[in-house]
Amino acid sequence: MKNKQIVNIINFIRAVEPREPIDLVGTVREQVRLMRKHGLRGTFLVQYDVLVEPAFVEILRSLDPAQFEIGVWYEIVQGQTEACGIPWRGRYPWDWHTHCGFSVGYTLAEREALLDVLYKTFRETFGYYPRVFGSWLFDSHTVRYLSDTYGVDALCNCKEQFGTDGYTLWGGYYGQGYYPSSDNVFLPAKGEADRIHAPLFRMLGSDPVYQYDYKQDITLPTPKIQSVLTLEPSGSAGADPRWVDWYMRENFNGECLSFGYTQAGQENSFGWDGMREGLLYQFALFEKLQNEGKILVEPLGDSGRRYKATYTDTPPSAIVAHTAFDDDERSSVWYSTKHYRVNLYGDHGAFRIRDIHVFGDVLDPYGQTVCRENHASYEALPVIDGMRYSGLGVLAGGFIVFEDGTQPCVDDPVFTDNGDGRATVNYGELTIKLYENGLDILAKRPFVLENRIGVDGGHLWKERAVDKTAIELSYLNVPYRIGVERGCALDAKHIRSDGCVLSLVFA
Repeated sequence: MKNKQIVNIINFIRAVEPREPIDLVGTVREQVRLMRKHGLRGTFLVQYDVLVEPAFVEILRSLDPAQFEIGVWYEIVQGQTEACGIPWRGRYPWDWHTHCGFSVGYTLAEREALLDVLYKTFRETFGYYPRVFGSWLFDSHTVRYLSDTYGVDALCNCKEQFGTDGYTLWGGYYGQGYYPSSDNVFLPAKGEADRIHAPLFRMLGSDPVYQYDYKQDITLPTPKIQSVLTLEPSGSAGADPRWVDWYMRENFNGECLSFGYTQAGQENSFGWDGMREGLLYQFALFEKLQNEGKILVEPLGDSGRRYKATYTDTPPSAIVAHTAFDDDERSSVWYSTKHYRVNLYGDHGAFRIRDIHVFGDVLDPYGQTVCRENHASYEALPVIDGMRYSGLGVLAGGFIVFEDGTQPCVDDPVFTDNGDGRATVNYGELTIKLYENGLDILAKRPFVLENRIGVDGGHLWKERAVDKTAIELSYLNVPYRIGVERGCALDAKHIRSDGCVLSLVFA
């Protein structure tokens, strides 16, 4: 899979839309027709209610398995719970609230029963068990049981987001795919002992420059629920040919270390009119780029099986955007490994480390606990958080400050793949070396890395101890350590370089 550029078209299907009248069946027919027209292979993921609705079953049974894959979209519905003898707690037959619509809202025994009735009904409908499984969020017990009982080749979940749609997935592996931990599927496994043997891919094709802190106002005392800037064809970005062209160019520029990836498609409950213009443009472009050998459009299961055949462990990956959609003087580099993620951000010559999260030993918050509320949260361990720590007039992030108080003026990033998952990003006056366990910062003059924080908002780490060689923090009652191999920690927010070099270790 080295440097393959992969697009998974994943359309997921609901049989109920209580919010407004939508032709759910007709939307699926149009999606199928468009994929056939452009010769694009892809995946349809279905809820339980789809399996008991003859109109959908007729369409799905007519699909050529060489082109179309069918799997599970795991949002729980009324008919599914009642088939298990579990009372339905939702407002409608399908309810997007977390405590009833997702696996985290049920006991461990109920989670197993809900999967059993779903997989039994799927097999009765199609004659086999599905090999791919997706949802906006799912718990680790569900995935362990699924993997052990039925087998799975690939998983997919929602992009990074803060509060959108009532749930938060924050600080995780930013893009592409990873082997999830059996103790917390939101985070990568550290090794064979805690590994789920099916890769998990992040969905929705996030804007790598703007999505992270899209429409945030740093004058406020707390961050707002995030807006969305993704490839979804019903949204403002995914329906705009200019943004789509930019996204495909930057996301699939080959500077990915392992493989480039995005997920396209849309759930049918947005309706054909809502996604039509976006899909017409995107699918025609995908056909063109695939014919030119620039991308590979394939079902989710194919990507999962290739991943398993290629990687025995999660490989480091990168997403490098040299420009923003509307601004050639902004850039963003995301680098993720099984130990941590980091985002390097350039803005008209200014530079900051916008984000560092460590993956650590965070257990699944719903591993033994039932979610009783209308929101849920999965998080990693923050070090630098340019979105959630910005506020009260402070732009949060890691800033390079020279002894005279000035900061480096950086050029466009030059990204170099150094092999073995390592990379170098050269900004002219500043160079960042990235490797699986940590990073090096090299400047022209001695400097201090200053971690600026404007607000807490309930998401700030706690300082445990600081000495010259390490900063020890805790978050979610989990201790973790930032090692300083070259340099000197002055306090929890300031680390001085050793000469012109600072080396940090996050493993």
